[in-house]
Amino acid sequence: MNSPTTLLPARKKYRNLAQGVVEELSSRIRRSEFSPGDKLPPESAIMETYGVSRTVVREAISQLQAGGLVQTRHGIGTFVLEPPATGLGIGADSVVTVRDVLAILELRISMETEAAWLAASRRTDEQVARMGEALGEMQRALENGRTSVEADVRFHQLIAEATDNRYFVELLGQLGSAIIPRARLNTPGLGEDKPTDYLERVNREHEDIYKAILRRDPEAARAAMRTHLSNSRERLREAQQRLQDRPAS
Repeated sequence: MNSPTTLLPARKKYRNLAQGVVEELSSRIRRSEFSPGDKLPPESAIMETYGVSRTVVREAISQLQAGGLVQTRHGIGTFVLEPPATGLGIGADSVVTVRDVLAILELRISMETEAAWLAASRRTDEQVARMGEALGEMQRALENGRTSVEADVRFHQLIAEATDNRYFVELLGQLGSAIIPRARLNTPGLGEDKPTDYLERVNREHEDIYKAILRRDPEAARAAMRTHLSNSRERLREAQQRLQDRPAS
């Protein structure tokens, strides 16, 4: 069971106090810091942590209940529920072939270009700092010859979080590492370039997205994300075509 002291530090400003508490608690639930069956801290502890009134806390808990994340048992407390099924049928296990990955990239182009626009408009200083940390991890991994899939996934998830719209976060979370082509396929190995050249281009594309979000330029962020995902799609299409053109051994 989690104690009130494990909650994130209170933010100084929220666009909406109740929504701010909802985002903080739901984020911790999604990260499994509160697991199904865990009891949330009492109202008084949440009030103290976030500096809000009892009315705000009760409104936030009502929203979490409506979202199927928690259940309140009167006289006992509020407990975390099992995550609700989304019914989208696009979990990571269903993304197997090159065609599957291309289809996911098409979905991401539609979704994440707008997510980048919103992130540049709504991001907090803390969120953009964490994006920078993920970008730094990707660069260090490249320099040390290590994989950077985990940091890549986190970078895109942080952009989704910065939209202040939980549905972007939930959809990317359901896909997991399937959003990164090289996590499902040996994308660098399918191409003509050296793997380091491939990853250097990918990192530069990420940096363009990051810089646009950092300077709060929604249009540039949208364009940079579209360029990145469209390039990923084209690189994969070209690699697939080369495989098809190879003579059978």
